[in-house]
Amino acid sequence: MAEYQTIRSVGAGARTAQIDAGLRAHMNKVYGLMSVGMLLTGGVAWAVGTNEAMVSAIFGTPLKWVVMFAPLIMVFAFSAMINKLSYAAAQLFFYVYAALMGLSISFIFAAYTGVSIAQTFLVTAIAFASLSLYGYTTKKDLSGMGTFLMMGLIGLIVASLVNIFLASSAVAFAISVIGVLIFAGLTAYDTQSIKNEYIQHAQYGDQDWLGKSAIMGALRLYLDFINMFMFLLQFLGNRE
Repeated sequence: MAEYQTIRSVGAGARTAQIDAGLRAHMNKVYGLMSVGMLLTGGVAWAVGTNEAMVSAIFGTPLKWVVMFAPLIMVFAFSAMINKLSYAAAQLFFYVYAALMGLSISFIFAAYTGVSIAQTFLVTAIAFASLSLYGYTTKKDLSGMGTFLMMGLIGLIVASLVNIFLASSAVAFAISVIGVLIFAGLTAYDTQSIKNEYIQHAQYGDQDWLGKSAIMGALRLYLDFINMFMFLLQFLGNRE
């Protein structure tokens, strides 16, 4: 009996070690995909935003509404289609989305100084890394934050859309403050959620699900980073 218990303990320990190693590889893949997406976004935003003719052609015409709302539509479409897409198609979709997002935020290079954009990016990167590390390592269950944060996010989107027409600086300031707090919370929450989802599904060895799960995880963290950066830029950015 003692020998059986020892064998079972060793087997469980080996299985746990295997899951831990797989989790590290999974999270590295998530962060790797996110990083490539960020590079695409930054490259497209810089290329378009530093070209006055392109900025005028996009943001000086009704085309700006297409560019602004296309990423939001793509996110909903991606979530609905993810189960039907192959891993390669899902990855391509994510990269196309990242490039389109770069186009939609390219105006920042015309509106803010390059130094302030770089400084804000550095602040965002430090905050994101700290919050994501907290979400990954904490023993506290953050799942209770999910509903609250999603409700706040929906309210934030509605308020942002309304303020497009109101153009109130006071409302814009309040939206920025709330936006930073919401996406700071989502960074920790999403990191823990991605980790827990992997642990729950790893035992089944569904490689297709794990691959696409890494892409969805990268998209979630990518959106947290981009939105936190954009809201912080309204505080820290120096306008041209």
